[in-house]
Amino acid sequence: MTEAPVEDLSKKFLLDPYNDWAAGEGVPIHLDFGHDLLALETGRWDRYDAKGCFAHTHGRGDFMSNYVIEVDPGKKTRPVKHLYEAFFYALEGFGSTVVWLANGATRTFEWGPKALFAIPLNCQYQIFNSSGRERARLSVTTDAPLTLNLYHNQDFVFNNPFVFPERVGEGRHFEGEGDHTPVHRGLNVATLNVWETNFVHDLTSFKLYELDARGKGSLNVSFVLADGTMHAHTSEIPTGRYNKAHRHAAGTHVHAVDGEGYSLLWYEGDSDFVELPWRHGVMYTPPFWMFHQHFNTCDRPARYLACSLGSRRYPFISLRRKSAEGFGSTSIQQGGRQIEYEDQDPRLHRKWLEAIRATGVQSKMGDFFDEPAIMALPKEKLTGVISTPKSIGPAI
Repeated sequence: MTEAPVEDLSKKFLLDPYNDWAAGEGVPIHLDFGHDLLALETGRWDRYDAKGCFAHTHGRGDFMSNYVIEVDPGKKTRPVKHLYEAFFYALEGFGSTVVWLANGATRTFEWGPKALFAIPLNCQYQIFNSSGRERARLSVTTDAPLTLNLYHNQDFVFNNPFVFPERVGEGRHFEGEGDHTPVHRGLNVATLNVWETNFVHDLTSFKLYELDARGKGSLNVSFVLADGTMHAHTSEIPTGRYNKAHRHAAGTHVHAVDGEGYSLLWYEGDSDFVELPWRHGVMYTPPFWMFHQHFNTCDRPARYLACSLGSRRYPFISLRRKSAEGFGSTSIQQGGRQIEYEDQDPRLHRKWLEAIRATGVQSKMGDFFDEPAIMALPKEKLTGVISTPKSIGPAI
């Protein structure tokens, strides 16, 4: 009996089709806890006939990832299509997008900074920069890792002729119109407000709805975009307040849209925190089951966009279904994933009070905290290391 030769694991086993594809695209691949997407180095991307880079994060998980597309002034991408879902958030610039539908019709819409849109699955599209002087840069959150690792055939993913007419949506969904559905989730669970569309003109002015379960004065809306299995929601933190800490599955790409402040992240039992600055352009993904909390320190409301796997229509994974059912905003004391204000580490409120003192903002959190007592805590009660990922850092 002849023994088979020892196989090289890198050639036959433990393969990673998504990462192999990303490496083969020839553009920079950045990996960190989070990124300032406006500052990342891009390179020539032949697939798009534009510039781009991958903005990978440690918390992206197995299913989701992000890349950046940059279109030079007066230029356009080549038409592309793919079998993975993609949400586009306009970081800067003005432009338009053409989408080719299966019946031969096209849909064209114009966008500016802080617009959000989705391309219906496997539809061909092309992106134009309408400015002759300024670049256009877009953040693209996708489930490409799920798709490429599942099929491990690039031709199938990028040249598949199959069409999904049910994903296209109504014509008005490409014009920024949509359908609002309040979803009542039961006793003692906040109503979920869902907006179905393909395109949102401006996330800074889009109407949001009360979601006090995440923090008094908090506003929120969930999106169903292009009938997809990916989820997006936008939330707003009022001035003089901050949201409650919570945790969830990996892969949620959080973009700071408006306002200023910071986010803190930690695992249960940690004495140290990771701090990320809050300003437009910053994106990060909390790793699986890592608590994170968003703090507004400026004199206006702060908004953010979160994109993840598992939409309100198609939750896809059990943790997403539980979130949609209300467990995401239920206290950990009751089996949920949220830390109520009365249960949080006092260092968090002390740090925030010191931060808003520097910006001249008045706290509106006195109904939850004995703030004079917290400010009087001795320094030895406030120990702990706070670190910032090198790729983000302070604003320049």
